[in-house]
Amino acid sequence: MSEASVMARHPSGQPAVQVRKHAWTVPLVPGSVRAARERTESSLVLLGLESASALFGAVLLVVSELVTNAVRHAQHSPDAEVTLHMTDHMLAVAVADLDPSPRSLAEAARTPGQGLRTVADLARTFGGDVRIESSSDGPGKTIVVRFILPGGTP
Repeated sequence: MSEASVMARHPSGQPAVQVRKHAWTVPLVPGSVRAARERTESSLVLLGLESASALFGAVLLVVSELVTNAVRHAQHSPDAEVTLHMTDHMLAVAVADLDPSPRSLAEAARTPGQGLRTVADLARTFGGDVRIESSSDGPGKTIVVRFILPGGTP
């Protein structure tokens, strides 16, 4: 797992925002969902989230759903990269794989199952959203789920 903590300077000259990032790769095999969830749990604790909080549980469920979807549907990708990226006001969860589909949320909504719908509902609960970004350097995509941090969260 890689971890980075950097200070980003705001263009207006306001105080810098601390950015913390944890990223790791998981093979896309059935046992990976549990491993990704466990690693996410450890990362969230290191990022300072309270393990009893609703946000902590929501992020664990989102990672589980996204890695499950990658295991089931990203047939052209041997692994996926999971990234947690936290600033003072937002936590972004990203799962990237080398499979090019789906390319949009509308396309993803046509697949059976409730996984992505659950992910979107959880993001909205915390004022966030979901988007799918196509890879800029070849096949693949990244599903990004953003959560607005509640007041008092580090």
